[in-house]
Amino acid sequence: MKSIEDLKWGAVGLIPAVVQDADTGEVLTVAYVSRESLRKTLELGETVFFSRSRQCLWHKGETSGNTQKVVSVTADCDLDALVIRVHPKGPACHTGARSCFYEAVEGFAAG
Repeated sequence: MKSIEDLKWGAVGLIPAVVQDADTGEVLTVAYVSRESLRKTLELGETVFFSRSRQCLWHKGETSGNTQKVVSVTADCDLDALVIRVHPKGPACHTGARSCFYEAVEGFAAG
C-alpha cells in the first residue's frame, strides 16, 4: 500500500486519474488530481479533482449534484497514474452524458 507522498506527482504536481464505474467497469472520465485534491477525496469519500483550466480544486457534483462516491483508489506500477473506482450519482460528463467517452474517432469501429 502506497501513501500519497509515494506517488510521482509530475512536473506541475498533478497525476492523471481514470474514473471508472465500480459496478460496470465503464470509464466515466479522465481528470487530474493534486496532493490536496486527493487528500480531499479521501476525506470526503467523493471525487475532488484539480481543474487545470481554472487552476483550482473541483469537487465533482458540487453544483450539479452528480457526485461520485469513491470505492477505491489504485496506482499503476510506476506510481504516476491512478484509477478511481466510484459509484456515480448522475452523469459524469458536463454535457449530461453518462460517460465523457462517446465520440467515435474516424476510421475506428465503435465498441
